[in-house]
Amino acid sequence: MDWNDLRHFLALARHGSIRAAGKELSVSHTTVARRVEALEGRLGARLFDRHRDGYTLTEAGQRLRGAAGRVEDEVATLARDLAGRDQRLAGSVHLTCGDEVLAGLLVDDLAPWCAAHPGVDLVVSTDARMYNLAKGEADPAVRVLLPGHDPPAYLVGHRVAPLMVATYVAREHAARLLPPAPDARWLGYGDPRALATVLRSSAYPELPVWGSFTGVLPLVRAAVAGLGLVGLPTYMGDREPALRRLDEDDLRHVADIWLLHHPDLKANARVQAARAVLREAFVRRRRLFEGRRDDAP
Repeated sequence: MDWNDLRHFLALARHGSIRAAGKELSVSHTTVARRVEALEGRLGARLFDRHRDGYTLTEAGQRLRGAAGRVEDEVATLARDLAGRDQRLAGSVHLTCGDEVLAGLLVDDLAPWCAAHPGVDLVVSTDARMYNLAKGEADPAVRVLLPGHDPPAYLVGHRVAPLMVATYVAREHAARLLPPAPDARWLGYGDPRALATVLRSSAYPELPVWGSFTGVLPLVRAAVAGLGLVGLPTYMGDREPALRRLDEDDLRHVADIWLLHHPDLKANARVQAARAVLREAFVRRRRLFEGRRDDAP
């Protein structure tokens, strides 16, 4: 039985969608469908029922999923063990970070190290998917956790910076947007409940919320365009020259930034070196992450 066919089967079983499975595996949806159909043909069994809204496992598929999942775990363990013994400063380093702006900062810091080690292949993912470090999908990972929350027990983590949020306004539109001006309002983003929690501790909790922006970059551009006030992490807002932080002292600690890795890769030379560069980057930019005004341009 071909392991690659099983990988495609497991991805489809997890997502119930060939497009989502293809995205996980970085292949086309037609490749997923072809692999699964080939596996069904070799086994002489139908593994999925096809519906208009997706794929569901048959009884045979359910049995195969359990066995294939155990194979997947064994393969991942073997791969981590071999990778953990790799002493070469060459090969792939996959950094996952859910924030495009923060990922950009970290790429700037990793660039000189990558240039010094041309055998290193840097992969950066900025989507919100929770990559499975136990299966080698990424390492290291930069994640934001609420205060008092620890990372999963199977990972090794270090709190590298606080996530500090402050209120920003477009310099060109400050007179029109600053309270008590009638145009004063917040720009909406993300989960409304999480947003309400952030705004409740701001200097202007009573202002209405307008619009909704699901990406960091569109949100910042909307603020620069003067569409409203915005609550941003200081590493974003203080580095945007078209924005200024409000004079009111509403700087607040809302979460923590963690650098995570799987313990099986602690001795991998390239991953260990990349983590060291990232930790040093957070130390060097500490004042920016803490929101100290002398870091603002």
